[in-house]
Amino acid sequence: MPQDTDVLSELDLEDPPQELVAWAKKHLNEDPDTRLKVLDDFRNMIYNRGECVPHRTDDAFLLRFLRARYFQLERSHRLLVNYYNFKENNPEFVEDVNLKHLQRIGDDDIITVPPYREQNGRRILLYRIGIWDPKKFTITELFQATLVILELAILEQRAQILGGVCMFDLEGLSLQKSWHLTPSVASKIVQIMVTSFPMKIEAIHIVNQSWVFDMVFNVFRPFLDERMRKRLFFHGDDWESLHQHIDPKHLPERYGGVHPDYNHKDWMNYFFRTDKIIQEMESMGYKHDENEDETNSEK
Repeated sequence: MPQDTDVLSELDLEDPPQELVAWAKKHLNEDPDTRLKVLDDFRNMIYNRGECVPHRTDDAFLLRFLRARYFQLERSHRLLVNYYNFKENNPEFVEDVNLKHLQRIGDDDIITVPPYREQNGRRILLYRIGIWDPKKFTITELFQATLVILELAILEQRAQILGGVCMFDLEGLSLQKSWHLTPSVASKIVQIMVTSFPMKIEAIHIVNQSWVFDMVFNVFRPFLDERMRKRLFFHGDDWESLHQHIDPKHLPERYGGVHPDYNHKDWMNYFFRTDKIIQEMESMGYKHDENEDETNSEK
């Protein structure tokens, strides 16, 4: 499997290297010789069934859903329908969202993506829920930021193929904050991570959990199937346990790793100067008007 240890606040928007193509053929049933036919069959299935009206049906877009479901047409179609149903049922997560405005969440390090990959070539999405201030950022804004990050991440073909890893740092999670994590919120989180977004979450690591987490996890438990439970790992503050899954060479210092906390603004600067990314996000209705963000920050 490919490895990438570079620290670089940029997405890899190129075609996957040959070794990754070979990995996809072995593990995702993606055969370069039959890919175009499968895409045509998938596109015809979408048109014929009419269960959703995608804003795009080009190969690059549809390929995300096929890869996420191992090139199985029925499952890929269900994922595509779920993707659009989720957005339709939760319009507040995707409508009138200003990308620059959400940058404030990154300023507080609540949700971050380190500018490097773990040893298997996967990105790490890190949530520090314990430092979240519900008076400053609503649950809706956290969902908005999560969806934006995932939409950006899935632009990388290597992410489509390899999937990603999530870490939840619960240090500082109070009883008061846990009240915001209702069954409705839990259901939506699971939908994003499991049933309604074309990104395979290969593992979820929970660190620094306290007794409050037991109550929170009881809210989530009914929504987790056996397959998802097998991808959940609980470490507390035992970094040796975490390092059995993620090499410390690919972790921040606070988790026994070697990396400092890199400034997320390097990511943002890259996003807003890359035409392809701006076009992709605008095609989904996202805005990045700097003047509006400045107006919001002055309120």
